[in-house]
Amino acid sequence: MAQDIRDLFKDDKMSNETMPKNHQNRFQKKLDIALPVSSRTGISWMKVAASVVVFLGLSFGTYRFLSPSQIEPVNVDNSKKVIATKTLGDISPGLKKVEDYYLASINLELSKMSYTPETKELFDGYLEQIATLDEDYQKLSLELTESGLSELTVNALIDNLKLRLNLLYRLRSQLEQFNVSENINAEKQSI
Repeated sequence: MAQDIRDLFKDDKMSNETMPKNHQNRFQKKLDIALPVSSRTGISWMKVAASVVVFLGLSFGTYRFLSPSQIEPVNVDNSKKVIATKTLGDISPGLKKVEDYYLASINLELSKMSYTPETKELFDGYLEQIATLDEDYQKLSLELTESGLSELTVNALIDNLKLRLNLLYRLRSQLEQFNVSENINAEKQSI
């Protein structure tokens, strides 16, 4: 009783046949019974918790970004007198963006770097130079506070930030070169 489907189409026996009425509706009902679609109307507690965490994170970030800059007191001449220093951000919003960019880049570079006992001496040398530059930056900020706005002081502050970032780029480059040379030495010893 097996028939070749090609023969059925050649003879054109099937072209005259039509689907019974309500065929699609009956098929849909049988499909719904066999494979019911379960719809959840309630929101799971995990989605709510994730939304709360995201909301709190964005709120905190917005607060930190839009809040007035924190002015740190600086001790002058080892006396008990404390003076609040100005930063680039206190001068203009454009300079605040520049300062924030460099400080964020410096912190990002520092967070990416990791050192081993073999690279500790190199790493510490660069960190000492950066600490010296940071002290100079504090002195320049104090000068900006005491003397007022000066193009030379502003340029010196920006140059200080650039120099710190460049030092970190050089450190990263030297650490990468050291890691490459260590890998080559390890390969030579394993052969």
